Amino acid sequence: MSSARAQANHKLYLAKILLAGWRQAVAAQDVPALTLAQAYLPAVRNHLLDAYGWFLLQVSGSEHWPARPPHCCAHLPEIAGGKAVSGEIREFEQLEASGWLAELLAEPSEPAGTARARGNLAAPPPTLADCAQVQQWVTRLEGVFDRMSDSLDEY
Repeated sequence: MSSARAQANHKLYLAKILLAGWRQAVAAQDVPALTLAQAYLPAVRNHLLDAYGWFLLQVSGSEHWPARPPHCCAHLPEIAGGKAVSGEIREFEQLEASGWLAELLAEPSEPAGTARARGNLAAPPPTLADCAQVQQWVTRLEGVFDRMSDSLDEY
């Protein structure tokens, strides 16, 4: 199996492909933007969460990888006795609690009783992320991956 970082990069790449397709579909204006968000967001978000999880495994120093990566620090494998939690993991824990990672990790939910627009089968949740929001997540993930990889390479 390739490295966890390679897995993270691959998942990030897949998310970018979907994001590009989403943007093209929005630009075509054949389908309402909110309906496109309902179609694309879950898949893009899943790839981003997987990318994040693989990177978490990389920075945690875990040598045993699960079949599917964790999507948050709380689901990382136990740290070996005598080892301290790395600064990178502590930073991620803070971002998961309140920050852009908290937004990415938040499960999109549709409030009960959301009315559907006439002639539209989809009932859009009012807080659904759009292409611009997802692009911010991609950019921030890339930035933190690069920054932390540079510091990990120094060890």
